[in-house]
Amino acid sequence: SAPAPPEGFARHFRRSPLTDPWEPLWSRRTEAGFSMGLHLAEPHTNSRGFAHGGLIAAIADNAMGLSCALKLGGDARLVTVNLGLDLLGTAALGHWLEWEAGVVKLGRTLCFADCRVTADAKLIARANATFSTSRPST
Repeated sequence: SAPAPPEGFARHFRRSPLTDPWEPLWSRRTEAGFSMGLHLAEPHTNSRGFAHGGLIAAIADNAMGLSCALKLGGDARLVTVNLGLDLLGTAALGHWLEWEAGVVKLGRTLCFADCRVTADAKLIARANATFSTSRPST
C-alpha cells in the first residue's frame, strides 16, 4: 500500500474514470485554492520510469478547476478552454508529487488559474488554465 500523505491531506473526494487507475489521490483546501497529491508509482510513469507529462497535465487541470469552483461556490459549472504546461524537471518512483493551484482572476464568464507542481518539494512543472464558467438554467 502507498505511504501516508503529508499532514492536512485526505483521500480525494472527487472520483473520475480517468483518475481511478491513479488512486490513491489526496487533496486539501489551501488559502489560495486547492492542492492535490500522490506518491509516484508505476501506473503514473512513462516508459523511462518518470512521472508522465499527461498525468501532470491532467491533475493540474483538475486542481485548477477545483480551485475555481471553490471561489465560485455553489452549482458553478466549469469547462477547460485553455491549458498550458511547462515541464521543468522529472519525478521518480516514490516521490511525493503535489499540485498547488490557485485562482489568478475570476471574471463573469471566465476563471484564470495557475498551478505549481513539485516532486519532494522540488519544482518540476508549472501550469495555467482558463475555464469557461456557467450556472445551470433554472
